[in-house]
Amino acid sequence: MKGTGWRCCPEATVIKADPRDTGDEPYLLAQKLPGIPIIISKKRFLAGLFAHERFGTNFFVLDDGFQHLGLRRDLDLVLIDASSPFGNGHLLPWGPLREPIDELARADATILTRFSGQTSGEKTLKFINLRFPKIPAFCADHLPEKIVFPFLSEVCEPDFLKGKRVLAFAGIARPDAFKETLLKLGAEIAHFRSFSDHYQFNRSEIEALIEMKDSLGARYILTSEKDWVRMASITPSCPQIAYLSIKFVLISDQGGFYSLVRSAVNLRCLGMKGN
Repeated sequence: MKGTGWRCCPEATVIKADPRDTGDEPYLLAQKLPGIPIIISKKRFLAGLFAHERFGTNFFVLDDGFQHLGLRRDLDLVLIDASSPFGNGHLLPWGPLREPIDELARADATILTRFSGQTSGEKTLKFINLRFPKIPAFCADHLPEKIVFPFLSEVCEPDFLKGKRVLAFAGIARPDAFKETLLKLGAEIAHFRSFSDHYQFNRSEIEALIEMKDSLGARYILTSEKDWVRMASITPSCPQIAYLSIKFVLISDQGGFYSLVRSAVNLRCLGMKGN
């Protein structure tokens, strides 16, 4: 945030691990946030200590930290998929929930992701506002940003796909959402293949997809950016391979959201001065 005294950490501009060791999401974050230390550890507290001692970090963002009750947080932001917020309403392993829905009362704010303004998103927002009226609810969406051809070092606007015949695949949590995005951009999908989330591709599988593209008369092979992170090092040179980059955008009350974050930071700073 502007005015918070942020400074780049030169040592954190170099990625020192492989995506197969770190996972695709931390590696992608490291690529997109040069100068920001991205630390992974089974023990969050030790990771925080390392970041503070090594890089002087005093602002920590935890991924999936809401259930990490051993660490005290200054702000809890819970992201909820607006199109499918609670699955069947049951806890693991019967359902997808990690905690009962009522535990959302601990949150400082909720962010409804994939909020497209359609019926499912509006219903989820109404439910959250009625069930937890004191907790701010913000809306966000995943929007296509650009089409990247890594072997050509070329970048195209998302509407480049309109009318193009493509073979597409994805190994993410919701591959159907990726397919739907391509269709909305006007792509003609000759074939779509789904893999399990965080799937570790091998070279022969990629080669088979390239051959299938040719046999189906597709012009391009499309995948997600997260998938590309995992397959970049093993993919044979193919100018027709591209990935779709997605941006996460707050579509409601951005000012209110950042004001909430600043207030939490300022309150924490006042508490530290008081001690």
